[in-house]
Amino acid sequence: MTATTGTTATTPRTGTTTGTAGTGAATTGTARTGSPVTAPAPAPARLRSVPAWVWALPPVAVLALAFLYPLALVVQQSFTPDEGGLSLDPYAEVFASASFRDALTTTVWLALGSTVGCLVLGFVLALVIAFVPFPGGKAVARFVDVFLSFPSFLITLALLFIYGSVGMANGLWTGATGAAEGPFHFLTTPWGVLLAEITYFTPFVMRPLLAAFSQLDTSQLEVASSLGAGPVRIIRRVILPEALPALAAGGSLVLVMCLNEFGIVLFTGAKGVTTLPMLVYSKAILESDYAAACVVAVVNIAISVGLYSLYRVVSRRAGA
Repeated sequence: MTATTGTTATTPRTGTTTGTAGTGAATTGTARTGSPVTAPAPAPARLRSVPAWVWALPPVAVLALAFLYPLALVVQQSFTPDEGGLSLDPYAEVFASASFRDALTTTVWLALGSTVGCLVLGFVLALVIAFVPFPGGKAVARFVDVFLSFPSFLITLALLFIYGSVGMANGLWTGATGAAEGPFHFLTTPWGVLLAEITYFTPFVMRPLLAAFSQLDTSQLEVASSLGAGPVRIIRRVILPEALPALAAGGSLVLVMCLNEFGIVLFTGAKGVTTLPMLVYSKAILESDYAAACVVAVVNIAISVGLYSLYRVVSRRAGA
């Protein structure tokens, strides 16, 4: 009977141990690392042979089914009058109507006014948070991020509780003076919509500004202050040039969002304030004029896509 023995050879210089234990298997390890070296497994030949465009098909198909197809139906319906067929008559009728022109004018001036108000207020608030130390400053900066997740109608409801016809402000006034009603009725006017949009969209300007201010070299401010520059001059000559890209990016985003805002206008109940989204709702739901509603929607989409393209260009240059 012959016993099988294992042989072990050790090389002192390299610290490499090779062992054979009757099975003919050998294990090689490196003493310095304590773990065997494993070569990466090559990708299967079948996966390497698949063209790259094949992997793009599933997401493109989902995007086309969920977004592009409904959008194509809206565009098609905008060219389909009630009597059927394809025609430009719906566009001619909508463009000739006074309601469309008024809605377009109201939408543009509300969006521009809200954007300007958000830029001014957001710049001032971001300056205070970034450069004026006060207790709770970091908590306020974090709250700005949380505020971005709030729905727009929530802010409108809060303003209604304060400045509505039966809100807190009017209640305090009538309780103190004995008057039948309070003096605050602006919330149901275009100025109320403007106030609500500025209140809601200002954090969208503050967020890129705070990011830009966090990267500003504070030594520039110290040098300018040591040379005798006052706060206003420091803001105008040092801070504002650094903030311009962030202001442009935030302002472009706010302009796009204000053009498409529906909830604020609806919840304020502003009489006589009809924007393009409100006109779409009125034509489709109240009048059942789907061709006209789709025409207004296509115009609104075209304006929004154009402004969004501008926003992307500005954001890319600003690094936002």
